[in-house]
Amino acid sequence: MPVVNAAQYRSMLQRAKEEKFAYPAFNVTSTETVNAVLLGLKAANADGIIQVSTGGAEFFSGQGVKSMAKGATAMADYARFMAAEYEVNVALHTDHCHPKHLEGFVLPLIAETEARRAAGRPNLFNAHMFDGSELPLEENIRVSSGLLQRCAASEIILEVETGIVGGEEDGHDTSGVGKDKLYTTPGDMVAIHRALAPLGAYMLAATFGNVHGVYKPGNVQLKPSILREGQAAIAAAFPGASAMLVFHGGSGSSLAEIHETLDYGVLKMNIDTDTQYAFTRAIADHMFRNYAGVLKVDGDVGDKKAYDPRPYLKKAESSMAERVKRACEDLRCAGRSAGRTL
Repeated sequence: MPVVNAAQYRSMLQRAKEEKFAYPAFNVTSTETVNAVLLGLKAANADGIIQVSTGGAEFFSGQGVKSMAKGATAMADYARFMAAEYEVNVALHTDHCHPKHLEGFVLPLIAETEARRAAGRPNLFNAHMFDGSELPLEENIRVSSGLLQRCAASEIILEVETGIVGGEEDGHDTSGVGKDKLYTTPGDMVAIHRALAPLGAYMLAATFGNVHGVYKPGNVQLKPSILREGQAAIAAAFPGASAMLVFHGGSGSSLAEIHETLDYGVLKMNIDTDTQYAFTRAIADHMFRNYAGVLKVDGDVGDKKAYDPRPYLKKAESSMAERVKRACEDLRCAGRSAGRTL
């Protein structure tokens, strides 16, 4: 399937809401990791999301370019081209754009979509994320509102965040923030909905103790009930309404915690750390098993079949694809691909 259009993506999200499952959103950094996501979704017979962060996009562009916008554009075009060969549906997102990166990341990508639409071409991305959680809530809402108005005009969904996801990602370190900042309040969720819902479709990364990076189960105190309370507050203020929620920082979360969030309206869960490990673990295994072959030890010539990048990158792709498949199973979307029926 080609990458879905705006109407198809709305249909995917509505189905997830009604059937209480979520789409995994996999961060990618290279063509190999894009291929791994597509392979894993195919194996799981699941629809899903491919996304790229500021750092991932810059890396995708190569060290000779180092452009977040160009790297993201290249990733989206590559993913669109290859996704057409698979019988699953794929949406494209950007991830965590902090205020300082708007001018170099999200805004040029929105402009690219506007230019493509004017030429009769599909949108570049289905959704963009603005992470204004470091700003006071009022300023976060002000900037988010302006972005959503522009996104909505091009049928782009805007993902926003209130509260702070702890830990470190792409060089953005929030490990020193107070624990109270890791929990979004019902009032925050109502304020976001009041401001954004009239402007267009939005997703909310409401925080409930989430932490980016690696941690063992039990080391982070997740409170999924915060999502339930926030949704109840939205429904009380706006009868019949609810927010499309996103789960960030889920590495190490128990399956019970993940499933609880699905019951409260999480439709998208970001996955990066676990797939990074799966990709690298396979390469490390290859290197350790073929140490003398990948290096010209003691003046020897090595083994070209061992140091050719293709064999170990194939292993990495397969290993990451298995982790993608497992994520689909955890989020209850495995076996649910809408295929070409959208």
